[in-house]
Amino acid sequence: MVYHKIKQPKLSDAIVDALETMILEGTLRPGEKVLSERDLAKQFEVSRPSIREAIQVLEAKGLLSRRQGGGTYVQEQLWKSLSDPVLELIAKDPESQYDLLEFRHATEGMLAFYAAIRGTATDFESLRQSQNAIEVAQKKECIEQEADAIVELYKVIAEASHNVAMLHLVLSMSELLRQNIEQNLTLLYRSDHGVKMSNKHRSALIEAIISRDSEKARNASNAHLAFIEDVLLSVRQEDSRVQRALRRIQNNDPA
Repeated sequence: MVYHKIKQPKLSDAIVDALETMILEGTLRPGEKVLSERDLAKQFEVSRPSIREAIQVLEAKGLLSRRQGGGTYVQEQLWKSLSDPVLELIAKDPESQYDLLEFRHATEGMLAFYAAIRGTATDFESLRQSQNAIEVAQKKECIEQEADAIVELYKVIAEASHNVAMLHLVLSMSELLRQNIEQNLTLLYRSDHGVKMSNKHRSALIEAIISRDSEKARNASNAHLAFIEDVLLSVRQEDSRVQRALRRIQNNDPA
């Protein structure tokens, strides 16, 4: 019988695996600063050279990046398939905004469904915090801050779904989502009771998730997005009517 030497895994490889898992599960988000080498060494109870070697491996993989004098961060763009030029084209095309709403119908409804089933008490507390952050932004009448807070809410719902593939899809599209939400808010504020109704729909979504009613959560998500789409169509139709009226006035102007 031949005995083979048991190969012990390198300590740095184990650290790489642990950090990769944290990135995959969303514990470490894109753009988030990683603990210092000293603090990581304390957390993992290992030497700083092992931490340094692990970070170098993750840098080579494109998962982490160092900033001069500013520490180590998770890469902002972990997904390279959605490039900045493509995001910019989608963001600028009015018709693409409706395509994005259709996409959100499918993804956010599913995320809400699984968040209601799999969410933890910690996830639900984060939902409440995100809801409060949206209310604070609305009181400040700051659309940019409100859009950021709503994006954060959807990230929390994605985390609560405990589906890593969907979580990273949401994270990879967060900037496009933020731009879409900011544009939608601008139009919602032009509609009578638009924001009030949107808040009502969003609250129903959150309550359904926390009460673990998965079907109700999915339906609430779809109802919320359907309402937004109806408002956008109504406002843009009104804009079109105004433009036609202005053209008629200009054409009849004897000057």
